[in-house]
Amino acid sequence: MNLFQSNQSEFAWWVEINTAVPRCTYYFGPFDSEKEAQLSRSGYVEDLYQEEARDIIALVKQCQPDVLTIFHEKEEVHVYSF
Repeated sequence: MNLFQSNQSEFAWWVEINTAVPRCTYYFGPFDSEKEAQLSRSGYVEDLYQEEARDIIALVKQCQPDVLTIFHEKEEVHVYSF
């Protein structure tokens, strides 16, 4: 994803939502203004909560996501006995 480039103002506004359950990052947009994205943010959070997503963090940022939904793989815990 191209979050930072020389002229970031060229990018549209997006709502980025990270959830712990499931471990995903979602992008909603694009929006013409930060205010428009801010006003839409709560609706997306509510929809994800209704779909049983938990530990939701929503940010508004200027970016150009390559993918709208990213599924993060589970971190595996390895236990070794000696």
